[in-house]
Amino acid sequence: MVPEERLEQILQRFQYLEAAMADGAGGGDIAALAKEYSDLRPVAEQISTYRRLLSDLEEAELMLGDPDMKDLAEEEIPALKAAIPEAGQALQLALLPKDAADGRPAMLEIRPGTGGDEAALFAGDLLRMYQRYAEGQGWKVEIIEEQATELGGIKEVVAHIKGENVFARLKYESGVHRVQRVPTTESAGRIHTSAATVAVLPEAEDVDIHIDANDIRIDTMRASGAGGQHVNTTDSAVRITHLPTGLIVTSSEKSQHRNREIAMQVLKTRLYDLERQRIDSARSADRASQVGSGDRSERIRTYNFPQGRMTDHRINLTLYKLDQVMGGDLDEIIDALTADNQARLLAEMGQ
Repeated sequence: MVPEERLEQILQRFQYLEAAMADGAGGGDIAALAKEYSDLRPVAEQISTYRRLLSDLEEAELMLGDPDMKDLAEEEIPALKAAIPEAGQALQLALLPKDAADGRPAMLEIRPGTGGDEAALFAGDLLRMYQRYAEGQGWKVEIIEEQATELGGIKEVVAHIKGENVFARLKYESGVHRVQRVPTTESAGRIHTSAATVAVLPEAEDVDIHIDANDIRIDTMRASGAGGQHVNTTDSAVRITHLPTGLIVTSSEKSQHRNREIAMQVLKTRLYDLERQRIDSARSADRASQVGSGDRSERIRTYNFPQGRMTDHRINLTLYKLDQVMGGDLDEIIDALTADNQARLLAEMGQ
């Protein structure tokens, strides 16, 4: 369990923040204090709950020596002893280091991998899966850029997902998703294996990334639809190239001004993701854990249609409800990945 001195330090800091906000901290301090206060509040509440249970148990055990209170004490003690480990576990979870990006909206990028037309069709299936999941969560999905194939698949799609804790729930989806099924174009009924790559990036805020105007090149071009046909006759589509990194983003809405805004937001998000990966790599040389690593080259999941099963290879989770999964029922998978990541962090904290 966490040392008592550490718990006391947290409570003292929380009480200081509470007093400072009540006194009205000046200038820009108030925003920083409010953020720290908000982050510490659930931890302070868990500490108070844990300490109260320990105190109640101590009092109940003292009551055993009082003939008038003994029966009541014997009734309370088992419940308190059962509640304390649960409260301790909840406190440890509250103390885990938080990802500052968890509460943010996210950019979802899906691209087909090996498998040709079938991979593009699978990429489209994944997009619909995430759209249905987002709908169930009450999130809003805005398609930023989409290139479709003539068969109805997707060459590339970038979507902006807005809502509460979007990145926290979807960040484990980054990686290679593999599908095994009989394509509709397969006359011999053979099972094919193809793949698509998913990247989930936390949305960048203005304070995260500053882009020098001299570091970008902005080009305008005609927007194209499926099959390459022009969807309008004006040069409304925008392509922004970030010269230092070589990153290229495009947006093809009807409004050129809106396209610049969208493309800049996507560029900031990708640069923010690069910076997060650089910091993570510097912080820990051990990137072996696939959960939460965000490595888009790792095969994370297989969708086997003939057997109706989905297997997440990072935690060896297999579910025989593929139709529901493809229909957006992802909570069981995401909850299991979150729990596995928390267990790993708890183990590291205990070392």
